[in-house]
Amino acid sequence: MAKMTLLEIVQDILSDMDSDEVNSIATTPESLQIAQIVKTSYYNIIDGKDYPFLYEMFRMFTSGTLDRPTHMNLPDTVIDLSWIKYNCRLKSTAKNYYKKIVYKTPEEFMELIDNRDSSATNIKVVVDSARYGTSTGISLNILNDKPPEYFTSFDDESLVFDSYLATLEDNLQNSQTQCWGKKSVPFTMEDAFTPDLPVQMFSYLLNEAKSTCFLTLKQMANQKAEQSSVSQKRRMSQEAWKIKNGISYPDYGRKPTLTRFKKY
Repeated sequence: MAKMTLLEIVQDILSDMDSDEVNSIATTPESLQIAQIVKTSYYNIIDGKDYPFLYEMFRMFTSGTLDRPTHMNLPDTVIDLSWIKYNCRLKSTAKNYYKKIVYKTPEEFMELIDNRDSSATNIKVVVDSARYGTSTGISLNILNDKPPEYFTSFDDESLVFDSYLATLEDNLQNSQTQCWGKKSVPFTMEDAFTPDLPVQMFSYLLNEAKSTCFLTLKQMANQKAEQSSVSQKRRMSQEAWKIKNGISYPDYGRKPTLTRFKKY
């Protein structure tokens, strides 16, 4: 099945329900109800599993101020940060050296930096800021003579790193970050909107919404749609997704671990 717009999905469901034809999802109260059910079905599908297509590479945003040189922000579209790498080269002329930055809980992070000598020449005392830019008054002992090694978040929005190399940069740069995480997926109630799904999942969405529409609006079951939805859900859970599981490497008995910083 090819990808479908919201209007095409609504029209398909209306046809199966023997309802009036429409040229827009806003034509009748019923078509609007169906569009809303499609939206709910869409979110039920993508919220039920960490599908590979929901993840993407991105860069962090700088804090925008030299007063907080190691504060960075997540893009608004990212809801689950899986990992961060930073270019930890020691000179601008050196080759790139991207290194994974280790997450610490706020308590662990504060334990680390509070043990530093705030009067040392390689320490920049930074005053933390709250989510909306107001100062918390909390002092952070940030090293200014080495690339970052650890990070944390106090508000689930901004990230704070433990150090930066002042001889190379005045503050951490978004251009030197490599990140991977889960993106948010907006749903627009417009005729031409195409749900952000791989092409192989549109049958699943259509049949899931169709089954719900029959039960909700017709008070009757559509056995064929229900069976198709269950079958496609099972298949999606086993899908190789183009790349994942398409490349295999030797397994030496070590299982990788992944620490995630979730943004709710």
